[in-house]
Amino acid sequence: MDMEALMAQAQQLQDKVAAAQDLLAKTTVKGLAGQGDCIVEMSGKYDLIKVTIKPEILTTGADNVAQIVTTAFQDAKAKADAVIDRVMGEATAGMPLPQ
Repeated sequence: MDMEALMAQAQQLQDKVAAAQDLLAKTTVKGLAGQGDCIVEMSGKYDLIKVTIKPEILTTGADNVAQIVTTAFQDAKAKADAVIDRVMGEATAGMPLPQ
């Protein structure tokens, strides 16, 4: 493969990855704990957008509240991971990547 073709391919990959990053920044996922006791919203780039906690949960003790928020965060992160894998996989599909 000649250098010009390689550079064009690299630019194409860079453009696709930049578009994918932009899409991830605009994507929102929601993580839940319990029956919606806590909802954590984050972007596809792991930026925290909002945390909502049902008021009645706040009376269950600090340790319980912390656990509920942690569970919702972990759920949101898992969903963001899945979105990232899908979006970045689509962006790099067919492109040879270094191992």
